[in-house]
Amino acid sequence: MAKESVIARSEKKPKFSSRKVLRCFRCGRKRGFIRDFGLCRICFREMAIKGELPGVKKSSW
Repeated sequence: MAKESVIARSEKKPKFSSRKVLRCFRCGRKRGFIRDFGLCRICFREMAIKGELPGVKKSSW
């Protein structure tokens, strides 16, 4: 879980557009971010297993 100060800093508009940091809206993690859902890989997996993400299911073959 990211510190509140780090999350607040990332929400501010950066001086340059390349400095923008995408963060998970649940935990604030910046690495392993999935843009389509706005979640990090860990939160995505937790929510998908619980069935909280529509149209997503665990694959098996």
